[in-house]
Amino acid sequence: MDQSYETLLLEVDESGICTLTINRPNKLNALNDQVLEELDAAVDAINENYKVKAVVITGAGEKAFVAGADIKELSSLDPVTGEKVSKKGQDIFQKIEDLTIPVIAAVNGYALGGGCELAMACHLRIASEKAAIGLPEVSLGLIPGYGGTQRLAQLVGRAKALEFIMTGRQVKADEAFEVGLVNQVTEHSAVDEAKSMLSKILKQGSVAIKNALLAVKEAGSGNGYESEARLFGELCGTADFKEGTGAFLEKRKPDFSGK
Repeated sequence: MDQSYETLLLEVDESGICTLTINRPNKLNALNDQVLEELDAAVDAINENYKVKAVVITGAGEKAFVAGADIKELSSLDPVTGEKVSKKGQDIFQKIEDLTIPVIAAVNGYALGGGCELAMACHLRIASEKAAIGLPEVSLGLIPGYGGTQRLAQLVGRAKALEFIMTGRQVKADEAFEVGLVNQVTEHSAVDEAKSMLSKILKQGSVAIKNALLAVKEAGSGNGYESEARLFGELCGTADFKEGTGAFLEKRKPDFSGK
């Protein structure tokens, strides 16, 4: 990655896994306007880089993934600027969800407010045992504004989402796993566990992974089944489909080409 950032670190390893780190450990990696601007640019760069096959998003240091938004910046908002800020955050996080390569949040500590919303915008979430996750915006007289009210309800159900949002309480890693907010809890490095999971995913057909992401995104929509059938049919014409089925019948491991 050729771009340089002041608040982010990007590193791509030999397997094509990009680690994107929010790098403000002295501020518990809080999301200010500069972080959001750079995150927006970084997601665009990742999307345009064919060498990147998957992404891990995490936070610098041992205390926080992202501890929330910059409260000083929030305190100056009025109804007009507040709506603009909310829409800006929603648009950036939607770009992450819309990536057609797998994205895992490695939640290594506090993931509160905008940090929880960032993690939920990723396709999967792996949390360390010390992680604490929550949407405490009501304690500021606000609600989650970067997609949190929508994604949390999708992940844990409407009633549980309302409980978490209206109480503003932090959820420990084990409870987050129990309700489906995170996919896995680890006593080891969340980043290492995320990379381990991605290494398994990347052994599969990349076109199939892309179409799986597209299909699941349509879950609950009026055309979800139609999209699934169309994407399934598209895959039946790919080289990866022929290789995967051929390898199964020949009792060997497939060698996918990504075509």
